[in-house]
Amino acid sequence: MPHHSLHGGDPSVLRRLNSAATLRALRDGGEATLSELARRVGLSRPTTEGVLGELIDRGLAAEDAPRPGGGLGRPARRYRFRAEAGHALGVDVDAHRVRLLLADLSGEVVGGHRAGLPGGAEPGERIAAVRAAVRACLAGAGVDRRSLRAVAVGTPGVVAPDGTITSCTVVPGWEGVHLARELGRSFSCPVLVENDANLAAMAERWRGAARDADDVVCVYAALHTGMGAIIGGRLHRGRWGAAGEIGMLDELGLRDTAASLVPDAGSGPLLVEEAERVLDAAGRGSAEARDRVERLAARMARGVAAMALALDPETIVVGGPLAGAGAPLVAALRERVAPLSLSPVRIEGSELGDESVALGAVRLALDRIDEDLFRLAPPSDPGEEPRARPPASA
Repeated sequence: MPHHSLHGGDPSVLRRLNSAATLRALRDGGEATLSELARRVGLSRPTTEGVLGELIDRGLAAEDAPRPGGGLGRPARRYRFRAEAGHALGVDVDAHRVRLLLADLSGEVVGGHRAGLPGGAEPGERIAAVRAAVRACLAGAGVDRRSLRAVAVGTPGVVAPDGTITSCTVVPGWEGVHLARELGRSFSCPVLVENDANLAAMAERWRGAARDADDVVCVYAALHTGMGAIIGGRLHRGRWGAAGEIGMLDELGLRDTAASLVPDAGSGPLLVEEAERVLDAAGRGSAEARDRVERLAARMARGVAAMALALDPETIVVGGPLAGAGAPLVAALRERVAPLSLSPVRIEGSELGDESVALGAVRLALDRIDEDLFRLAPPSDPGEEPRARPPASA
């Protein structure tokens, strides 16, 4: 097969390059006239017009109604990116509940849903409940399932590159489940599965407390404490998806986080709720509750500092259900981790509440959609849209 340079000979590669550049300029730069768009991309007007025609045929661009006024003659036609041409679905699932966020192609959240899950359910029953929640979310937003171009799911545990959960202590029976394949049966688009703390880190960098940072550690404090890391602007998964699982070492103090605040409580969601109540009381000034939070922070600081010393991040974001409630845990960790660090590091509380994992899942799904929208390789079938491909795993 002859090799073609992008500028040398293959007109189909050049056309796809022009199409990708024009689409990105329209999406990221906003509505534009033909002349403005041609200037943005550095193409001739006729080439830009031809590319726009193709994008309109694919449903990814539209001609807007002319603006009123503006002097004599016919107003210039204006074009926009059709963010409504497809959707990304983010799913956050654990043992007891599922949260969903639905976004258009520009990343604007257009729908959401949350539901409780039966705690002791078998994996099949839990997956069926997630499917039902997806149906409710789509119906509530008035979005057709065929509009989904990628779905991403966040879950506790270690997730292998193929979307199999290889280790999980939080969700009963979850270990060994090929979640990407099981959920993929419900969709005609790629389905990706990722660890919840990793997705929380992505959300914090996208729309949270680490928007200006390329090196980020997210401390996700819940039943246990998980860690997600972004290095050089990219999520760091490790070879088998187990990066950040330093909580496996008991001496680093990241296991049984909720239980250490309420040692006499039960398990599951009640345990996390009880821990949140202790944090609330600490925020309101209870001396006993504050003492418990200080002890927890002293315990967790070893693990958080170990991660900081390994990666030298610019920002550490503390998120998860135990990071809210007036943020006493965040303040206590800030005080305890700084003396153990060799470099100055910002420690911030999450701004995203309980939506961080689902929002990170939306970001992961949008990244996958971008790969399809802006790829230079042709679809396997002429005219085939990316979402028509069989399900893919992470």
